[in-house]
Amino acid sequence: MSGKFQGLFIAVITCFLSLPAYAAGQTVVKIIPLGSHADEFCERDRALILEDPDGTRILYDAGRTVAGPNDPRLGRIDAILVSHMHGDHVGNVHIAKPNAGTCAKPETPVKALPNTNTVNIALAKQAKVISGSEMPKFFAAKLKALGGDPKKSQLVRFGGSLKLGGVTITTVPAVHSNGIDGEMLDGPLGKMLKESGLTAYAGPPTGFVLTFSNGLVVYLSGDTGITAEQDKVVGRFYKAKLAVMNIGDTYTTGPKEAAWVVNELIKPRSVIASHANEAATQNGKLLPGTRSETFVRACRVPVYLPLSGVTMAFDGRGKCVSGCRSTR
Repeated sequence: MSGKFQGLFIAVITCFLSLPAYAAGQTVVKIIPLGSHADEFCERDRALILEDPDGTRILYDAGRTVAGPNDPRLGRIDAILVSHMHGDHVGNVHIAKPNAGTCAKPETPVKALPNTNTVNIALAKQAKVISGSEMPKFFAAKLKALGGDPKKSQLVRFGGSLKLGGVTITTVPAVHSNGIDGEMLDGPLGKMLKESGLTAYAGPPTGFVLTFSNGLVVYLSGDTGITAEQDKVVGRFYKAKLAVMNIGDTYTTGPKEAAWVVNELIKPRSVIASHANEAATQNGKLLPGTRSETFVRACRVPVYLPLSGVTMAFDGRGKCVSGCRSTR
């Protein structure tokens, strides 16, 4: 190789190596929050789309801020994950369109019962519903009654896994309640449960661990308190590098407890706050005095807020390479 061409070759290689990993073509997992108000993190926000580098798209806890199956933000959905049966996660009601009401009090006028928002989306998208415990039979029965395929309701129990495209899905324990509201059931049983103030047993709630094709391991906490499994299973065995952590207090871990889980048990590279039960931002900026601010300040790793419609991209090590806005 002549000196001229050798110099050019070295220059090209040096330029390529100096590019960020993302720019150099590294595959990433995309995470798209679907909240009630564009570019904000609001009181009822739960839902996330997680997209594998191979294109597999998974909706996590559709809840009340996805505007039904015709929500244009959804696109193709291959599967819906359900952590537990509470209305704010399966969707007993939901928004008619984004940005109605306020961030602190979104308007959710559309009633989705007895089907749930989850079932309606699954039917329209021909998506699988993936859950643990005793929940799959409920979703299978709903799908069958509405003319869908009950086999699309699939079970994954603790310690087992299910492969969907390039994503390996497993459930992990969560400490919370998990009952089926009477309004989700047709017939006399639903009426009796509603009148008695009881719910039907659906087994223990779950969190999820997802392993993506680029190697990224993501922990989705569901609604939970502090558990030993967050250390031994999520942190030590699966070695999660990104955690989506519920911080809402009263109903789940509070912000200080959730930060302790992140710092001392899971020890991921980064974390996305979830289920804050508050208007956490204004004009996309973190509001002072919020639970979210307490969580951000208490965590030793970068915390990202799930601003609705803003796509975040993570590499296999759990580092955000695009779309994440600093909270510090």
